[in-house]
Amino acid sequence: MFRFLALSLLFTLCACSRSNKLIIGTDATYPPFEYVDEKGQICGVDIEVGREIAKALGREVEFRNINFDGLITALRTGSVDLVISSMTATPERRQSIDFSEPYVKTGLSILAAKDSTVQNATDLKTPGRKIVVRLGTTGEHWARENLKEAKIIALDADVSCVMEVVNANVDAWVYDQLSIMNYHSKHADKTRALLAPLREEVWAVGLKQGDDELKAKVNDVLARMRSDGSFSKLAERFMAKENEMMTAQGLPFVFELK
Repeated sequence: MFRFLALSLLFTLCACSRSNKLIIGTDATYPPFEYVDEKGQICGVDIEVGREIAKALGREVEFRNINFDGLITALRTGSVDLVISSMTATPERRQSIDFSEPYVKTGLSILAAKDSTVQNATDLKTPGRKIVVRLGTTGEHWARENLKEAKIIALDADVSCVMEVVNANVDAWVYDQLSIMNYHSKHADKTRALLAPLREEVWAVGLKQGDDELKAKVNDVLARMRSDGSFSKLAERFMAKENEMMTAQGLPFVFELK
């Protein structure tokens, strides 16, 4: 009887512990939005957004580092409550999950090899081009839809995609503007950043379909962060260089949604 009571109590405590936590899935390989710092802690813009949501809900927060192409499955199976991971709210993804209101507007752009003749999106369509994409991203989807004559190489990590460009194994990488700026700055002697958007995208928080109450609360937090200057403070803290680069090129910054 004692063992039964002990096991029951343990199960109850575990259940309560899980119910009091907000579990957020993220792929922590995408600075400055989500990354692992030198102390092994998951950090970044999206992580701070997740903390604000958890605080508003009065719940503890736990971040789970999951490869990007596994995040939707984790959400649908209940392993996580939310996905906050620089995820574009696409019609395809909306077929299986729901999204909050947008909190970032960005666009797909090009990281070209230094000596590649690629100058714009039209050049990507030249037969025989080699294009690298990250598996499961909108860059992969766009390339497969629009670059029928290209050889497309899909890899599962940013660093692998970057090195394909740096080593001139491919002509270009199709990815979002922020990443392209970031990786170009690290490899300025081997790459070129072509930031004119191939298409505009918005990022949002991923939720289970039908969880309207949680969605409303998440939207309230995002609206409050826009109105009280929280996103501007996050830009100053994590993205001063990117803000400066986009301003210099006459591009609206990512938190400017209009």
